[in-house]
Amino acid sequence: MTLARPPKRTVDAIGPQQAEHADITELNRVFSDAFTERYRKDGMTGVRVPQLNPVIWRYAMDDANGGALVWRNEFGDMVAFNIAHASGTEGWMGPLAVHPEWQGIGLGKAVVRAGIDWLSAHRTAVIGLETMPRTMDNIGFYSALGFVPARLTITVTLDAARSDAPVSLLSRMPASSRDDLVAACRSVTTARIPGYDYTREIRLTSELGLGDTVLLEEGGRVRGFALFHSVPLVEGRAREELRVLKLVVEREEDLDELVRLLSIAARRTGTKRLAIRAQGDYPGAYRRLVALGGRVRWTDLRMAEAAHPEPIAANGVIYSNWEI
Repeated sequence: MTLARPPKRTVDAIGPQQAEHADITELNRVFSDAFTERYRKDGMTGVRVPQLNPVIWRYAMDDANGGALVWRNEFGDMVAFNIAHASGTEGWMGPLAVHPEWQGIGLGKAVVRAGIDWLSAHRTAVIGLETMPRTMDNIGFYSALGFVPARLTITVTLDAARSDAPVSLLSRMPASSRDDLVAACRSVTTARIPGYDYTREIRLTSELGLGDTVLLEEGGRVRGFALFHSVPLVEGRAREELRVLKLVVEREEDLDELVRLLSIAARRTGTKRLAIRAQGDYPGAYRRLVALGGRVRWTDLRMAEAAHPEPIAANGVIYSNWEI
């Protein structure tokens, strides 16, 4: 579809409007076109970014809980979107995109500012996003809007493992105890960084059948957990990777056991490997992942608004994926 735009245009796209599940096809189109163009500008001309699994979009929109914002042209076609998320006091935007035919006219700034406004209205202590570290104009664009580069997020993959060892999955626990276990996950998280809360993500993952939550228990007490998705990220692809969205442990040394359990869970869900997006401000945890056989697959640059920086847990580890 060609999105008609006169040769000169001010920022007159209509929005932001609240996205609906019926908009998923258009979200996929804008996402694919925008990121394909981004790769082309970076010299990767043979890359065509595929459309995402529709259920992943539904998860992103429901997780946004009112922060899924879209803009349309005068014909009603979607031309931009920003999915803003508030996980308690942790606020972040992603994905967000402007269709290539509507770039360079100021709409991108309006899209980012709308996300900032939405997160500010929800009183998040953090306002952040991720971008590709090699893309200088993206970094400059966000910097001009008040964001500063913080850390690399390094995607590390590990092979799935065959084992008969038990793995505590939230879905396998008695229904009568699940609410208490989810509350325990929240408690171990807020003990690391006050205000952070992944309850909604855990519940949505279960409701939509996207994956599960591995519980790390000791003496009947939850001392860590990892929320993962195992459904294919890309529409029509085979199930290949278990993706960890949120990971929390009380102590850095607990990471080894939790990763072992995730590797077993990956095998049992029919995936070949697991992927963990490790934030670089936990260097000891990163060294542990490498020592466990982790391979570096990708990097993203974490950026946060200067007035709303991302904290680091004083003890333990919190890995929070700012992608879907």
